[in-house]
Amino acid sequence: MVRKKMTNEEQSHLWIVVGIVRVANELGAGNGKAAKFATMVSVATSTVIGLVFWFLILIFHNELALIFSTSKPVLEAVNKLSVLLAFTILLNSVQPVLSVKCLLLDFYFLFLGVAVGSGWQSYVAYINLGCYYLIGVPLGFIMGWIFNQGVMGVRAGMIFGGTAVQTLILAVITFRCDWDKEAEKATMHVKKWSERT
Repeated sequence: MVRKKMTNEEQSHLWIVVGIVRVANELGAGNGKAAKFATMVSVATSTVIGLVFWFLILIFHNELALIFSTSKPVLEAVNKLSVLLAFTILLNSVQPVLSVKCLLLDFYFLFLGVAVGSGWQSYVAYINLGCYYLIGVPLGFIMGWIFNQGVMGVRAGMIFGGTAVQTLILAVITFRCDWDKEAEKATMHVKKWSERT
């Protein structure tokens, strides 16, 4: 059997899954401080990676499109949208670590985020819906059509209204969490489930 090389996307998903499993394991073991530490390490690592690529995109925004095309209109469009791309990369490096996302990967769903390891899926679902549909979409519509910013306005509305607000809310929830209380709850669930078998 030939083993194929993992893509960057698959590697980033693996990193997030490792963070989820670590947080869930520590909570299940009743170790709130270790769960908090695992969360902070995952968030910090993802933030540093996001900042590196954010910085690279901002530095090389003129050369970025040359990888794909030499067409003058394409180069100008990519140059114009590169700032939004940089912020998208930055926010999307942190947000999936904190959030719950469903990705269809080879016919199965992979749930991402510290929220999964902590059992906060339902809270994050409401935050996700509220941020994107109550803030991001209306802001994108206003910026895109009312302020005549077009694609850039729609995308900026979704980035700063949806993703940024969601990331901020999830960061506040994660950092204000009482990890010892969450570990206690997880231990109680483990005991309850083990008694059933």
